[in-house]
Amino acid sequence: MTSRLPKLIALDLDYTLWDLWIDTHVTPPLKRDGETINRVTDKYGQKIALYRDVPEILHRLRAAGVIIAACSRTSAPSLARQALSLLLVPPRSGDKHGSPTPAIGFFNQQEIYPGSKLTHFKRLHEKTGLPYSEMLFFDDERRNKEVESLGVTFCLAADGLNDSTFESGLKEWRKRHPVEVNEDASGDADIN
Repeated sequence: MTSRLPKLIALDLDYTLWDLWIDTHVTPPLKRDGETINRVTDKYGQKIALYRDVPEILHRLRAAGVIIAACSRTSAPSLARQALSLLLVPPRSGDKHGSPTPAIGFFNQQEIYPGSKLTHFKRLHEKTGLPYSEMLFFDDERRNKEVESLGVTFCLAADGLNDSTFESGLKEWRKRHPVEVNEDASGDADIN
């Protein structure tokens, strides 16, 4: 099987990357204690943390050169961005010399505002010039499967993003978009 990846992978935030709704469960101000890895608290001590497998998934995508987009319909966009800015992602597993990175640094694109996910993806398409067929979207809400009407591959992350769901989404995207092989006049194969 190929290890080809989509050019853009979009991730919802609430209940996809962390286990709460930023606009209803969290009260500003947010703070991180020193250099605490992957934990921020709100005014009342509510913890915000990325699900266990998310940091390695982010590292893997960045290393592969995939555009990572945050797509959230939250009514608290500035709070969501602040949480992403304060959350420190540990260095990649096995990287003894790496330092923690603010989670927001992994996101090349941010579509974080109220409204339809269709709007989020239309804007991503306009900004990046990428075809929808090169986009894979992970979200915990089945209703957001509507993005498939544009040609985006949708993967339900019902229990949040984890390695199993991530691999399942990649498998589905690859099934829908197999590698095209063209032979030139000399018989050499060119994989697109």
